[in-house]
Amino acid sequence: MIKNYLFILCLLLGNTINAQKISLAGNWQFKIDSADLGVKDKWFNNKLSETIKLPGSMLENGKGNPVTINTQWTGSIYDSSWYFNPHLAKYRTPENLKFPFWLTPAKYYVGAAWYQKAIDVPKNWSNKRIVLTLERPHTETRVWIDNEEIGLENSMCVAQTFDLTDKLSTGKHTISIRVDNRIKAINVGKDSHSLTDHTQGNWNGIVGKIELEAESKIWFDDIQVYPDLVNHLAKVKIVLKNSLQKPVEGQIKLSAKSFNSITSHSPKLILADFQIDGQEKSITIDYPMGDDFQTWDEFSPALYHLSAEIIVKKQVQSARKVQFGMRDFAIKGTRFEINGRPIFLRGTVENCQFPLTGYAPMDVASWEKVFRKAKAYGLNHFRFHSYCPPEAAFIAADLVGIYLQPEGPSWANHGSSLGDGHPIDQFIMDETNRMAKAYGNYASFCMLAYGNEPRGGKQVDYLTKFINYWKTKDPRRKYTGASVAMSWPLVPSNEYMIKSGPRGLPWNKLPSSTEDFADKVKDFKVPYLTHELGQWCVFPNFKEISKYTGVYKAKNYELFQEDLKDKDMGELGEKFFLATGKLQALSYKTEIEMAFRTPISAGIQMLGLNDYSGQGTALVGILDSFWEEKGYISQDEFAQFCNATVPLARIPKFVYKNSESFEANVEMFHFGKDVLNNAQTSWQILDENKQVLAKGKFDKTNIPIGNNFNIGKVSFALNAIQKAQKLVFEVKIDDTAFMNNWEFWIYPEKLPTINTDDIYFCKELDAKAEEVLQNGGKVFLEAAGKIEKGKEVVNYFQPVFWNTSWFKMRPPHTLGFLCEPTHTAFLNFPTEYHSNLQWWEITNRSQVMLLDSFPPGFRPIVQPIDTWFLNRKLGLILEAKVGKGKLIISSADLSSEPEKRFVARQLLYSLKNYMNSPQFNPATSVDIKEIKALFDKNYKSTFKTYTKDAPDELKVKKPTAN
Repeated sequence: MIKNYLFILCLLLGNTINAQKISLAGNWQFKIDSADLGVKDKWFNNKLSETIKLPGSMLENGKGNPVTINTQWTGSIYDSSWYFNPHLAKYRTPENLKFPFWLTPAKYYVGAAWYQKAIDVPKNWSNKRIVLTLERPHTETRVWIDNEEIGLENSMCVAQTFDLTDKLSTGKHTISIRVDNRIKAINVGKDSHSLTDHTQGNWNGIVGKIELEAESKIWFDDIQVYPDLVNHLAKVKIVLKNSLQKPVEGQIKLSAKSFNSITSHSPKLILADFQIDGQEKSITIDYPMGDDFQTWDEFSPALYHLSAEIIVKKQVQSARKVQFGMRDFAIKGTRFEINGRPIFLRGTVENCQFPLTGYAPMDVASWEKVFRKAKAYGLNHFRFHSYCPPEAAFIAADLVGIYLQPEGPSWANHGSSLGDGHPIDQFIMDETNRMAKAYGNYASFCMLAYGNEPRGGKQVDYLTKFINYWKTKDPRRKYTGASVAMSWPLVPSNEYMIKSGPRGLPWNKLPSSTEDFADKVKDFKVPYLTHELGQWCVFPNFKEISKYTGVYKAKNYELFQEDLKDKDMGELGEKFFLATGKLQALSYKTEIEMAFRTPISAGIQMLGLNDYSGQGTALVGILDSFWEEKGYISQDEFAQFCNATVPLARIPKFVYKNSESFEANVEMFHFGKDVLNNAQTSWQILDENKQVLAKGKFDKTNIPIGNNFNIGKVSFALNAIQKAQKLVFEVKIDDTAFMNNWEFWIYPEKLPTINTDDIYFCKELDAKAEEVLQNGGKVFLEAAGKIEKGKEVVNYFQPVFWNTSWFKMRPPHTLGFLCEPTHTAFLNFPTEYHSNLQWWEITNRSQVMLLDSFPPGFRPIVQPIDTWFLNRKLGLILEAKVGKGKLIISSADLSSEPEKRFVARQLLYSLKNYMNSPQFNPATSVDIKEIKALFDKNYKSTFKTYTKDAPDELKVKKPTAN
């Protein structure tokens, strides 16, 4: 009962506090203005004919035009084959329209639309300052009160406000709002995540708070809090506004109180006299925080509310409450620091993907859920790609302890440019100033960039001015010009760099864990963040389709699923998804650990922890678009190699003969809250049955904050291992949750001799091979380098990067492979159903076979998984009945340099044993002509992208003026 009374009391107090606000949420009149006649015909004078619910978008309300093949989207398409490919014609019909480029809305509209509502202004609002707030319209708004136009606003980052003082008398009125989501003179770039159909969609509407507020005609226009940890104070910079047209004097009352920490802290309140003679007055007040003030960081995100009041003649005229944290986000050398302690940013790129609504959440709970999910995966940092999230995101990040880099709402490319004197230049300055004013007090707002990868010959000059302006104006955060890949010019004034140099997988040679990206960052004297690390793809999860219950549907997934079925592989979708997911997870582990081993690196920004649903469908996430697990790696498994503290091992290789010794140099990556004093690190080696083969402990030591801290060396002789098997090397810090592990494989130095007299081995399908098959014999055909049908499919060990559609089929084209580990062919070659590091020497850059004309239901022993845009049936190793005989074909090289390539030797040995066994009895018969077609030199690929344009990274670069 007491709780209920307290709840009711809070509601009553809340209503008292907010008595001067009127929410305009609810039903509005509405009308589409596709012909752009509303202003000319004075629609604000008449009641609009339709209704709509706000906050919300047209799409949420079922408004707009049906999506057709001719819909003019906001976003680039670099692979236009969908529009022309005869095979995809059935997806271009009105009743079965399915685009592969991004998620599909039911309706679409770009243009002007009108929203109208009748209001009744209370009598006690007379002689008040009245403001209309639209928290997040999309995008340009014009407002009328009755028949008088009030003004135009155009911000994609902060609330749009209209001062209605002296325009809104008490009594009944009509508010008309014209919202226009077209790209006009201010062109941020059609692929900018602030408006593109690749992500949230170019929606029309108003979301978040929509309200009228009345207050005194002397008010706080701005309050900015600048923490000063050295002097134990908060410097409060205030801008007062006065429209009373007479001088005013009084006091400003400041009081602060912590609100989210276990121990409460309340510095003493202070009163400061003021006098304002004109319309505006700037005041700076030093507010002592005391010696026991609490600081904010990722581990202890202590926050304060600063309450500010304007008191005139003992009456409170205006009040504000500001959230802030006592923190110092600084740079020392090549590292960021928080409150004097080095940090390493472990970030993801947030791409404004919210498919249920089509726009970013406006509530704190939704953002808090996202940030806590990311933190469970070991992250502490978010970059918002070419957009700025709403205020709720900053509030949530403050609470969770996440370092944010919002950006201006621009990817000034693809129809736009920066520094060339276009309206975008001033818009970015205006927008970032609006962002700093609206969100500058939030402790999580630590970094700022103009936006993403601009075009423009004078971009360096522009960005230099941008950085210098902000360094001078607001030292609470750090500034860089743009988030860019390597082909963009360097901006020397950057306080920190975001470039893509230190990324990529080192799998052009035998995999190891000895490498790092030191050569990529060694010449930089400022912190270097890796731009968009990862981007390794996974096959679509078709079970995810049912999650799209909101305004966007996964028609792209549906197309890929149906196409897979048309290619005779419909039942393999989930297996492909899980197998490619395992390779994706391995790719991220490898690349993140390389980054963590890199001296002086300041951090990484993954692209991304969750999927990106646009740009051709870039399934690069460990999580799906809903920030939910996919099922092939858990948050605990991911956090083993991505966390504040990670044990690392420099292992020279992951495949060994049993005549060798396994060796590893163990080191520690530690950016925790404190030094780990007297830490005990232990290790063990487990066999395939999780039995401990060896274990040990290193000397206890203090582990400092930083990376590359040496723990010790492990050496383990492998001569007791008699059969091929996988082992696991595990390292952990005792009495903590921090551990990591690495798989490695052991193979016998010598293999038993096999009698293969009844198997014909050949390198091509020669006459002897045909004869043996016709007579019921067995043939092993190693066709490495000889395949023609399928040679256009480029197969690396690493998976597809980003996706093949956006990059116009840039290789690689495959995402690993699928096999059945219980198949007798692998009896002497232990494997899982997916790629792992032992397969590197067999699969990397091996040819694949295109099996599209093989009999329905045919399944190879090892099946490379094609890009989901083409879903070609591929094979690396296959078996078939041919004539009266039995055939195995490998398009991978299994026989050359057997002493050096002992993994391939082991697989060949296992296949030979299989061919000698009674189990060698292929299930499917294949005509000899289909086998011959694999070697037909007249074969030609027919794939075309149909577009001449290309994404930035594939374009021929011209010298850029600095």
